[in-house]
Amino acid sequence: MRSSLATTLATVIALLVGYALLQMGNTLQGSLLTLRGGREGFSAASIGLVGSGFYVGLIFGSLYAGRLVRGVGHARAFAALAAIASSVPLLHLMLINPWLWPLGRALTGFCFAGLFIVVESWLNGAASSAVRGQILSIYGMTGMLSGVAGQLLLTTAAPTSFVLFCLVSIIISFALVPVVLSRAQAPAQGEGDATLNLRRLYSQSPFGVVAAFLVGISTSSYYSLGPLFAQRAGLEAGSVAVFMACGSLGGFLATWPMGWLSDRIDRRRLSVGLAMVAAGALLWMTLSVPEHPPRAVLYALVGVFGMLVIPAYSLVLAHVNDHVPPGQFAAASGGLLILWGAGSALGPVLGGVAMASLGNRGLGWQILGAQALIAAWGIYRISQRAAPETKEEFLVMPVQPVGTELVAVAEEAAVEREAGA
Repeated sequence: MRSSLATTLATVIALLVGYALLQMGNTLQGSLLTLRGGREGFSAASIGLVGSGFYVGLIFGSLYAGRLVRGVGHARAFAALAAIASSVPLLHLMLINPWLWPLGRALTGFCFAGLFIVVESWLNGAASSAVRGQILSIYGMTGMLSGVAGQLLLTTAAPTSFVLFCLVSIIISFALVPVVLSRAQAPAQGEGDATLNLRRLYSQSPFGVVAAFLVGISTSSYYSLGPLFAQRAGLEAGSVAVFMACGSLGGFLATWPMGWLSDRIDRRRLSVGLAMVAAGALLWMTLSVPEHPPRAVLYALVGVFGMLVIPAYSLVLAHVNDHVPPGQFAAASGGLLILWGAGSALGPVLGGVAMASLGNRGLGWQILGAQALIAAWGIYRISQRAAPETKEEFLVMPVQPVGTELVAVAEEAAVEREAGA
């Protein structure tokens, strides 16, 4: 097994490097736009709309970018999408406008969905069934660590200059090199029921359906508005970078232990426990922490927040897979992605309105509400149904869990339409 894993890693290392560069550039771009928007006088609601745009584009790209990949091939599709994605940061710099930036972020989200689809397809094709779970977990952890690195790149220049926008463009362009030159093979269309059916998914896992939506609200609010929160708390750009990196690092450090624990207890109980602790911590922070706390306090608090909230989607997906027949894994993952994406698109908008209405503390109240709802719904569902006797393998999911599952859903729908015609 170890030799097989090592052999596969040697084959896909170029893909992982390219993916790491993509995540690094995207994470840097997200925080940069929030900080620059704050400096330009954008309202919290407008900045929330910018953050929401990315997730809207991500979902549409997950559904439709697969057509481009299928039509022109993986390498050409990746090159085209990366070229567009690397140009958008420069357009943001040229056109500083609170109404145009959400459109730019939506375009970036669409492109990144297609880019991730290419990378994940190649990873699936290169890995045997014996090591595929390990490879995909390494893929997820690579995304988390790259996000930490991307946040720290904010320290290299002022957000008011052009340098960071150019750096984002360069990083995304460099991601082209290892991916396009990779020799890993993309897989053929997988078998199984890929029909997207949210009603069926709800009947299989009511907790997972609701929790995925609420997790999207929580994590997207943090990534989209966390930099603005830190900026308004009195941190300069370099300290904002460390603040965001601490949250991402907390999530990275907690994900494997949470996965190990979830293999041994009811995953709903673990999700409820994390949500309750997160809600309690957010309540304490919102009521007790001053408007301008010491940096060390902010870093510690956001690290704890990341440990409690960021691993949640991986836990929810694992819980849902425990209740879904193996042939429906793709459809279940695609359905959860739609629900997570809907929550992620809504989260920054709600968070921006909350910050505009309640000040900096509004972001904490909004995420607290989402975590409290996860806990309450989980407690109710635990009382209604026992945990499954067998469990599927826990996989670490990236911060933006775009997958090839929705490509399968879209392709099957297209085939059905053609057959009907």
